[in-house]
Amino acid sequence: MKNAKSPQLVLASTSPFRQALLGKLELPFIAIAPDCDETPLVNETAIELVERLAIGKATSCQLDSPSLVIGSDQVCVIDDRIIGKPLTREKAIEQLKAQSGRSITFYTGLALYNSQSESITSKVDTFTVHFRTLSQRVIESYVDKEEPFWCAGSFKSEGLGIVLFEKLEGKDPNTLVGLPLIDLVDMLEEQGFSVL
Repeated sequence: MKNAKSPQLVLASTSPFRQALLGKLELPFIAIAPDCDETPLVNETAIELVERLAIGKATSCQLDSPSLVIGSDQVCVIDDRIIGKPLTREKAIEQLKAQSGRSITFYTGLALYNSQSESITSKVDTFTVHFRTLSQRVIESYVDKEEPFWCAGSFKSEGLGIVLFEKLEGKDPNTLVGLPLIDLVDMLEEQGFSVL
């Protein structure tokens, strides 16, 4: 439980998925839209990109009181190529066809910024998704039912997307949705912010 001397907890994200994940910890928090340019830099790797953006989001919020600010960013990689959000039905179908029968990697950057001490802690968590071999009918049916147009990789693992997978590999299933809670709990504890 947060005590009277604890800083406020801030999530630098407007994502309902990340807000729902942070809500699992049953801590009071506020969500603020970060002010961060998400354009990849030339020759930037996926790991460098998500860590830089997580830090950028966490440090971009203008706050009036002492805060612990959480920033997070995620990319999906297949064949060493960053795959973005599909945005359209056609792109989602194309992404899932490319992922059928293959393994793809998600990199999720996490940063915690202490506005009082101006210190920042960050890390990148990796999660691998192994896809079943998917027929055109299954792909189209899935896309039409769940409309994963705003999700990297064109699926929602917390929903019907689970039927597309053969196996999931990673430390924390929350990482795949976009917020590594196991790492976040460690970071909060290091700042003296007790979750329980």
